[in-house]
Amino acid sequence: MELRQLRYFVKVVEMTSLGRAALELNVGTSALSQQMSKLEDELATRLLNRTSTGVSPTAAGLAFLHHAQLTLRQADAAVQAAQRGRMRGYVSVGLPPTTASVLALPLIEAMRARYPDIQLHLVEMLSGYLASQLSARQLDLAVVFQADIARRWTMIALLDEAVTLLHAPGFPGIPPGDTLSLAQIGDIPLVLPSSGHGLRATLANAFEAAGMPLNVVMEIDGLATLMDVVRHGVAATLQPGAAAARFAGSGLCVVQIHEKHLMRRNTLASLPDDELSPAALAVRVVIRDVVRVLVEKREWPGATLL
Repeated sequence: MELRQLRYFVKVVEMTSLGRAALELNVGTSALSQQMSKLEDELATRLLNRTSTGVSPTAAGLAFLHHAQLTLRQADAAVQAAQRGRMRGYVSVGLPPTTASVLALPLIEAMRARYPDIQLHLVEMLSGYLASQLSARQLDLAVVFQADIARRWTMIALLDEAVTLLHAPGFPGIPPGDTLSLAQIGDIPLVLPSSGHGLRATLANAFEAAGMPLNVVMEIDGLATLMDVVRHGVAATLQPGAAAARFAGSGLCVVQIHEKHLMRRNTLASLPDDELSPAALAVRVVIRDVVRVLVEKREWPGATLL
């Protein structure tokens, strides 16, 4: 299969006529018809319905058309990038607030060093919202925490993060010691994101599996406000190591949880590869490289590479 055949096919569908498409492409009608027949033979399926009034795509042709257009767009972008000698493009990346606190600046620095002509658009919001943005094609890539996601996303597991308990000094009901078990946390009043977000789902599953209660007294879908509530001693919270590092200088107490299965998985989700531009594919590689370096240098607290 050749790119030329894909261009011919797209033009034929667009013009609904072999004759008109041949004029647009500056080729003979018979030569164009032969190329379409050759393409159908190679795919072993009929792509076009031919009638006396013109041509129209079959169901298989419509499915093929979508991928042919994407392939041609990416091929054109690749040619342009090669001609300019540098990768260019616009790529939108979604990061949850805790992940952004560790990953955002190193990612920006790495992109400026490797691909200075790629315009990076970073979006910071809770994981559940990022999943919706990705499904709506408003993001190219996003770090998410939930596994029940769109089937056509490309998923790359990045790392697991240990979860810790954060509370204000003197907060009542915290058992003494440097570590806590799930049973010891059950009665502590907690403020957490609502159930539509990845961290909450991770915690709920872990506590349910252990047969332990999760005493949520308040839900806040915003990390800054949530942590303000914790700092003022209204409730404690459970957060991954990245959040503990982000608020390390705020006077909060950080307690490790003695439960090896209580981990939050950071997964890099993206649109399907056939819908990603070369620039987006490049950014995905850079994200994986930066994450690996951060974990290996112990700059991502409580993280384990996958």
